[in-house]
Amino acid sequence: MNLLYKSTRNSDRTVTASEAILKGLAEDGGLFVPEQLPKLDVTMDQLKNMTYQETAYAVMKQFLTDFTEEELRHCINSAYDSKFDTEVIAPLVKVGDVYHLELFHGATIAFKDMALSILPHLLTTAAKKNHVTKDIVILTATSGDTGKAALAGFADVPGTKIIVFYPKNGVSKVQELQMVTQKGENTYVVAIHGNFDNAQSGVKALFEDKELEKELDAAGYQFSSANSINIGRLVPQVVYYVYAYAKLLQNGEIKAGEKINVTVPTGNFGNILAAYYAKQMGVPIAKLICASNENKVLFDFFQTGKYDKNREFVLTSSPSMDILISSNLERLIYTIAGQDAKKNKELMEKLKTEGAYEITEEMKAKLSDFAGGYATEEETARIIRETYADTGYVMDTHTAVAAYVCRQYKEAGNDTTKALIASTASPYKFARSVMTAIDEKYADMDEFDLVDELEKVSQVEIPNAVKEIRHAEVLHTRECDADKMKETVKEILRIEV
Repeated sequence: MNLLYKSTRNSDRTVTASEAILKGLAEDGGLFVPEQLPKLDVTMDQLKNMTYQETAYAVMKQFLTDFTEEELRHCINSAYDSKFDTEVIAPLVKVGDVYHLELFHGATIAFKDMALSILPHLLTTAAKKNHVTKDIVILTATSGDTGKAALAGFADVPGTKIIVFYPKNGVSKVQELQMVTQKGENTYVVAIHGNFDNAQSGVKALFEDKELEKELDAAGYQFSSANSINIGRLVPQVVYYVYAYAKLLQNGEIKAGEKINVTVPTGNFGNILAAYYAKQMGVPIAKLICASNENKVLFDFFQTGKYDKNREFVLTSSPSMDILISSNLERLIYTIAGQDAKKNKELMEKLKTEGAYEITEEMKAKLSDFAGGYATEEETARIIRETYADTGYVMDTHTAVAAYVCRQYKEAGNDTTKALIASTASPYKFARSVMTAIDEKYADMDEFDLVDELEKVSQVEIPNAVKEIRHAEVLHTRECDADKMKETVKEILRIEV
């Protein structure tokens, strides 16, 4: 079966998987979605004995049907190799009565590595397939983690350039250092004066700018994206939910067919959407629990059916979730609207012009797979401290938001379903917030002294990603106002401004 993709804002035209990956965003501003969600063609009994790489092939071949087996296996094996500091790629760790799926063992110690290690390989393979002769310019907005993972993935990849925009003062010190010390002749990092939503909206506007597209074309460039708006980012994320279930089964933690709850710390909605896709493929998931920080636009949406970004933007200790426009939610809206591109487009226009939209009761009824919860800053710190005191396990702030929401959900409904938490970043990435949550005495310590203390406390060796930036030279100092992103891109690409 050849699975084709269409835009969430126009169902008339279809493209292949490789074309969707190359484009990143559809020409009408919509996101690419498969015409229908495929089913797994292997049983959990078969999957439970598979390696991560074998599971990745079993899942991804269902979505990327115009890639040959040889091409896809090459992409997978090139991505999931010694860049990860653990052979199993995504270890499962039991913490108290829940299971943490550790997704931060890649080169940049965040879950974005799971998809961004493979995206450059998928993209360059897609370019060859579609006889692309232009250089591909990867344009990305980051709330902290995507940027570094994309930079690391695309650094010095022939035929590509990568430009990353991040909010100045809106990411952790380690996140910023990871980006601004990135090597690579084709890498560019820009701090914008604004928040992540400004960066993300700016990037989307550049994709939709037809005049800029012509100028790029004339200069021998075309845009693509490494954000989770790119289907090539989303598909690899489905893999680890399939893998986690199969491993729980192999370890005797669950019985065949037993349903589990999955809690995901959520900002842009890509990671939890991947879990939803895994459920649609046949993974026995009961509830998908969407965990928000104090920017609880998604929690309010699941409560009321109204998405409203007209609110104060809060800077929290979990900055990768400091987001008020959750781009990937559009893919879910399109699905619950019965794949009605016209209806979806209407709602997205409302979001753009009025900052809010409301779904119908009929659409709301189709959200029964999901539950929402949120954690305040105080609750986030408390669960880091309590979990450490009870188990000795140290988790980062984003994972802590999920852990708190997971606990709340269990207690509120007296729910005894086994629970999986997507553990999205190493505590080393947010050492200051993590250490001060454990004990206030660390509040005035230097960033890297805190890293040393964290090593003692957690009994986990300092990852290479942190060791490397300790004395690394700052290579990127470019900044711009949020409304000057287009000029900045043209300047970088040496196109007449």
